[in-house]
Parts: sequence; C-alpha cells; structure tokens
Amino acid sequence: MSRLAEGIFYDDIGSFPLPGGVKTAGLSREGYLDLVGSVLAIKRRAGVECPTYPQLRDMIRMFMDEIENPDQADSPYLIKTEHARIRELEAVSPGENVRVCVTGPLELYLSAFGATAYSDILCSLAESVARFLEKAGDMGKMSVASIDEPSLGMNSNIVFSEEEIIEALEIASRPCRGMDCEVHLHSPLYAEICARVSGISIVGIESASHPDYLELVDKKMLEETDSFIRAGIARTDILSMSAQLNERLGINLWQDMPRLEREIMEMESPAVMKKRLVKAYGRFGEKLRATGPDCGLGSWPSQDLAARLLENCASAVREFRSEKGMD
Repeated sequence: MSRLAEGIFYDDIGSFPLPGGVKTAGLSREGYLDLVGSVLAIKRRAGVECPTYPQLRDMIRMFMDEIENPDQADSPYLIKTEHARIRELEAVSPGENVRVCVTGPLELYLSAFGATAYSDILCSLAESVARFLEKAGDMGKMSVASIDEPSLGMNSNIVFSEEEIIEALEIASRPCRGMDCEVHLHSPLYAEICARVSGISIVGIESASHPDYLELVDKKMLEETDSFIRAGIARTDILSMSAQLNERLGINLWQDMPRLEREIMEMESPAVMKKRLVKAYGRFGEKLRATGPDCGLGSWPSQDLAARLLENCASAVREFRSEKGMD
C-alpha cells in the first residue's frame, strides 16, 4: 500500500450496471469473477485512473454475510482475519491496483440494529472492517481505500456520540494510515468529524448533484486536520435527472431510451463537469485530492451509458489538468 502520486486523481465509487439480461444469482464463482473483470476493464477503458473493484453485490450483505457467519467469527460481529476476504479482488490482475471500498461500521450497524447504541458491537464491526482492509492491503492490489458511510448525516437512527463515531472510524481505518483513504459520504454534515480521524485522509462529497455542499466544508478545517477533499463532478442520480428532464420536456424519456441517453449526456457533458471541477479547485486548491462521479452507477439503464459518463468525466479531468499545467 502506498500513496498515489501527488495531485488530483480520478476514481469512481463502485457500483455499475450489469450487462443486459445478466443476473448475478446463479453464476458460478468463476462466472462471477469473469463478470467483475469485464466491468473493471470497462472502467479502465473509460479512463478511470483508480477504478473501484466493481460492486455488483449488495453493499451490506457482501460483508455482513461473512461477518455474521459463526464459523468465520472470533466473536459476534468480529470476523476472523483469514476470512476477511473481498471476493472481487480475485478478479484484479497481478500488478494492477484498484480503489478498495468497504462498507463502513456505522452503515453495517444500522442494517442490523437500527436506532440502538451497542457500542461494543459497533467496535467489533469496525474491527471487522479493518480486517477486510488489512487483508486487501496484503494482496498488494489496493492503491486507494474507501470506507462507505452514506448514512452519516442522512439517517436519524444514528444515536452514537461523536466520540463513539470517531472511535469506530479510527478502528476501521487503522490499516490505511499513511495511504490515501477516503470516506464516502452523502452529506457534508459529518465532514469535519471524519476529517479528524487519523486513518482517513480524504473526505468525499457529492457536490455535482448538490453544489451547495462544497460551501459547508471549510478549507481551513482540512488544513488543520491535514486532510483533503474528493469532489464529485458528475451527477449519478439518474432518476432525479430524468425526472427534471421529463418535467421540462413534457414527455417520459424512459419510453424513448435513445433520447434519454442523448439528453443525459448533454446534461452531463465534459464541459459541465470541467466547470464543476474548476469551481471545486478554486475553493480548495491543493486540498482537492480526488474527483469523479458523485456515487455509483448501478441504477443506470445500461453499461454503455454508464461508461460514456465515465468517459466524459475523464475528458473533463484531462482538459482541466492541461489548462492548469498538471500533466
């Protein structure tokens, strides 16, 4: 594990559409890994510099099914290190590196316990997350780590104190100290709390669909905590995007897929994305460490459309770097 070269790198969040007519249920292990490998290749061809291993499974169950298996546990909700394997990394070729995302301890806790406060279980889940990240690091395929906590700042069922949240994230991110480690948020409300975690170096903000979120993150806070920001420059909320288009155009674009694709690509063009990137850089300067789509693309109607969005994002990043002399 090592830090990427200095500057702004382009990564994605993870999920991606399946090929038409394909379902993961019923696939053999080899068939599933072939599918993961093919999606990873699509991301690389689209220009993603640090692609996330494709998340084609449920972000909760892919970890909780392993954690809750009593035959694989040291104690309740604490997985044995030797079983903390992320299957998808087997599809990553030797010599290649990816962004490794693990669902965070608070997100896992909420899925099982909701609005309760069993801090010992939260810490066990956090240690399990750390073991998944540690095992991934041992495989030599991880250039960037990410702890996914989309409910932080969004879900009122989180009843832990700030100190308990920080402790859990400290435990979870322990294997990532000294490397690029993101926390993926859907709200900026916990940005400062996450920035105070020693193992987290990059706070990810969904700023393409919510430009005002950038205003809620203080550059001085990033400087004081020696942390950075990841700014989303490509919208991924396609249902909201299409609803806006339908209302403006007075039609149902889902009944005309070619036109839907044209409208979405015009809405999320390289020029639009570059403008967002310029704005983020203007606010954060050298504290802007990573960029890419806001969130995953699993809800998009086709692999082709999702790949075109990633290509547009790559074009925006290339043009921005060229103009800034960052090549």
